[in-house]
Amino acid sequence: MNGLDLAGLTTGPDQTWGSVRLVPLVREQPIEDLRLNAQLYGEELSIVSVEPRVSYISYVPHAFVATWTGDGTPAAAYGTQLGSEGLSEKDTVVRGVPLRLRRGMARRVARKEGNDRLRFLPLHLALEGYLALHFGGPELAWDEWSQRALRHGLSPRCEESYDGYQVRGLDDALRIFEIHPGQCGVLVYVSDALASAFVVPHPEDYRALHATLVQDLYGELIYQYGALMPARDFATARIADAEVRSLADLRAQVARRMDEWAEFHDIVMAGGLLGADDYTFDEVYRLGRFRLRRFLPSFRLHDESHLGEAIVDEAGRLAYLKTFRLSQGQVRRGHLLTRLAASGWNLEHAAKVLSTDAEGLALRLERSGFGYLLRQDVLDHYRAQARRRELT
Repeated sequence: MNGLDLAGLTTGPDQTWGSVRLVPLVREQPIEDLRLNAQLYGEELSIVSVEPRVSYISYVPHAFVATWTGDGTPAAAYGTQLGSEGLSEKDTVVRGVPLRLRRGMARRVARKEGNDRLRFLPLHLALEGYLALHFGGPELAWDEWSQRALRHGLSPRCEESYDGYQVRGLDDALRIFEIHPGQCGVLVYVSDALASAFVVPHPEDYRALHATLVQDLYGELIYQYGALMPARDFATARIADAEVRSLADLRAQVARRMDEWAEFHDIVMAGGLLGADDYTFDEVYRLGRFRLRRFLPSFRLHDESHLGEAIVDEAGRLAYLKTFRLSQGQVRRGHLLTRLAASGWNLEHAAKVLSTDAEGLALRLERSGFGYLLRQDVLDHYRAQARRRELT
């Protein structure tokens, strides 16, 4: 599995509000033996222990609970649980901010009738994979790397995102737009930039989870487009009067325009997400005949890059999907880290791969927030070289 495929999902007519466009995804045949529901938390900051001495800290508004059956029979959908339930003795407070320690990004939920429920943190599961990208730092003790880099790697590793309430118009769009019959997903655009894809197994799941989109995380580009871009005049399909002589002609013309719209959308508008075939997938958990996987892009500079998580069945059919669009700064950081790791963290070798020299790579690392990985005297030397070149 190297790409994403929306097979089994049909693109429906879009709805627009200001600069926000929502494109529904309709499933002809719902998936009955896997169901999702939300477990809501409060507004406290959450700490997730992902491995010994490594924690993921973020605002986590809710978790998803996946329920499945092992024999293909329909799974029951459980109701939403409010976040005040289930607090443990490990709940704590740091600097007046209530924190909740979670045992992992994906783990089983205890249930008397067997082990057929999994709780996971949507999007945070994927973002933790991005933050953990080459988290250990240099694998060889080259002279250029600092003692901090060699001992602690990239810790702490931080990135910024925005929740949906900060994306102008998204809250109103989700509140007023129609949910289509059979809708099992949606593609969210802001000023025609793809912000997020969300797919669930069953229409009832989507109706229950539709409102959670405004609590999701969105990238810097999407926040800026929502805040700065004016409302757009979206293209509409037109039918020539001369081609319509009966209701049958009208139905045929409408069907043709809808097919053209779906093809245009999947190839052009969502091409950055669906057209990529070089994602790196990491299997997180098995849920009967389903697999929960998270994925990272190839971090190609100046290309649209999405990360996310997906649940697929044994045939690779998509049951669940949630994505996050990286900013260009985040793409550059991922690009640098992957190229450094592929070069064995050898600065000279990596510089050649990146079509620069050691000085240029060192300064790029500093601009990307990774200057602390280099020894201070090495970084000062490259800075001085750059200043001398500017003066001459």
